[in-house]
Amino acid sequence: MTQVSEVEIIPVKADSGLIAFASCVLDNKLYLGSIAVYTRLNSEGYRCVYPTKKLPNGQQLQIYYPINTETNQAVEQAVSTKLNQLLTDNLTG
Repeated sequence: MTQVSEVEIIPVKADSGLIAFASCVLDNKLYLGSIAVYTRLNSEGYRCVYPTKKLPNGQQLQIYYPINTETNQAVEQAVSTKLNQLLTDNLTG
């Protein structure tokens, strides 16, 4: 089971579904940053989009991304939990 810790959220002005950037640590071994957080189009919750680099020929090179569903779900769940906590704290505080 993948452990996601040290989740940080940086809210941004909403634009085309983008609402924040996130970072986290996986299994106390790997730091992941610049994860774009978008609202889901057809359901509740959020989806994570991992960084890419545009090459001179126009291709997109993926910097990193989860290679299995379990890891993707673990990151999305941790980011969603932290984001919901942040939003709740801002509404009540």
